Amino acid sequence: MVRRSLTLLVLLPVLLAGCKRTPETGAAPTGTPAAAATADSSGALLFFSADTRGYLGPCGCSENMRGGIARAALQVMEARKGPLPVLYIDGGDSLFGEHTLKPFQVPQEERKAQALAEAMKRMGLSVRATGELDEVRGVAFRQSLGLPELPAGGVKLLPAGPRTVGVVAANDAAQLLQGSAQARSQGADFVVGLFHGAVEAAQAAVAQPGLEADLVLATHTASEFSGEENKLVRGAVPLVALQSKGRSLLRVDLSYAPQKGRFAPVKSQGDTDREAAALDQRMALLNKEINLPGIDPQLHQLKQAKLEELVARKQKLLTEPVANTAGTNSFTLRFLPLEASLGNEPEVQAVVTAYDRDVGQMNLAWAKEHGQDCPAPKKGEAAFVGNGACQDCHAEAFPVWEKSKHRHAWETLEKAGKQFHLNCVGCHVTGYEQPGGVCRLDKVAGREDVGCESCHGPGSLHAEEPTPANIVRNPGQALCVTCHNPENSPHFDFATYLPKVLGPGHGQPSSAAPGVKK
Repeated sequence: MVRRSLTLLVLLPVLLAGCKRTPETGAAPTGTPAAAATADSSGALLFFSADTRGYLGPCGCSENMRGGIARAALQVMEARKGPLPVLYIDGGDSLFGEHTLKPFQVPQEERKAQALAEAMKRMGLSVRATGELDEVRGVAFRQSLGLPELPAGGVKLLPAGPRTVGVVAANDAAQLLQGSAQARSQGADFVVGLFHGAVEAAQAAVAQPGLEADLVLATHTASEFSGEENKLVRGAVPLVALQSKGRSLLRVDLSYAPQKGRFAPVKSQGDTDREAAALDQRMALLNKEINLPGIDPQLHQLKQAKLEELVARKQKLLTEPVANTAGTNSFTLRFLPLEASLGNEPEVQAVVTAYDRDVGQMNLAWAKEHGQDCPAPKKGEAAFVGNGACQDCHAEAFPVWEKSKHRHAWETLEKAGKQFHLNCVGCHVTGYEQPGGVCRLDKVAGREDVGCESCHGPGSLHAEEPTPANIVRNPGQALCVTCHNPENSPHFDFATYLPKVLGPGHGQPSSAAPGVKK
């Protein structure tokens, strides 16, 4: 209330001066930022998100992970402090990450969708398309979130200073063609198509003769891990696909000429793109080195400082205002990777923090009231027995494990306050959702951390009769990447990481380890 009162005091003279209407313009549209009504704006800024797949932020299992709605919010809110009008648009498939939910997932996933919706509202969302990952809890739930939505085949005109941006939602090529023509006929100066499909399908749609769009976003990826990179297909109508799970934004800088006319992409971005790509390569190398298990703390600190310096350089490069030296109606496309050192918008971060607190309590309460134990192993199948049964015969293997991050997997969740998050717990306990393992968040005791049986399988049969024949599995890269995947462990390299979990009695010769060595 104090902030609102101060804002009104500051704006009151401006509002009074602008009360006189003219027949040509009338009042500024309701909800339009003040900058958007400035008649002499030299351009506008557009921010796009898409395919967020229910992600509020990265899990935090690795250092320097990209993404997070609070980081995205900071980029948009900082831009709003400038003189140009700012529009934030979402392409859809944002609210949920799976097409179907099990009963125990429902409380968490609905609460997460509500948090995402609240964050988008605080960011000043102008309009969004929808996809099947927004429909997981039904149309009524989606509409209850109160977001400004655009149905497939729909067109929305948004004021952007003295020009108008037309947004088209399309599920197929016909809708894109018809919608872009409709937007143009209704007075849109710059037309964006939100195409609900992968890049390959969108390319065919963009190739249609007579397409009136200036830019098309492919807003849907076919699978969970198919959106690992930002993509730009240059052509008469540029086509863009964003890195999924909220790890990047697309920024579009519109530059206005004195006279209206069609917009053309800036063709002199080559130097900027090359410099950004070079910084990306250096950052990727540093990230890989920083995340090496057992890295010297002092070296880690030096490399982290260098990484943050490179991130700052790239951020300045990507957010520098574009000078309209040609005096034409033009636009520039820039991806904004949401790097870890960019910071979070405080109010949206508070939304995320509230979610983390609430969802842990909700999931734990659900488990106590409705949770069911994992089914028992079938007759003759191995059961989970815990690390203690392994240590009796394989004592030499344990000093290496004790020093590894596997040993502290549960502790990392507790420090982050995510030990009761369903998206996280599976890779931080032993035997998650397996017969005789962990199926209830209120019954994790004794199965914390990534133990012997996480890699080698349940060990009851081997403990009773030690022989290589009854070790359930010999782990390899295929098993490791079920948790060390691109999302949770983006810098993982099997050949580099493997030696860090090996030692005497565990993959290396041992002088006197009794029993069967792993």
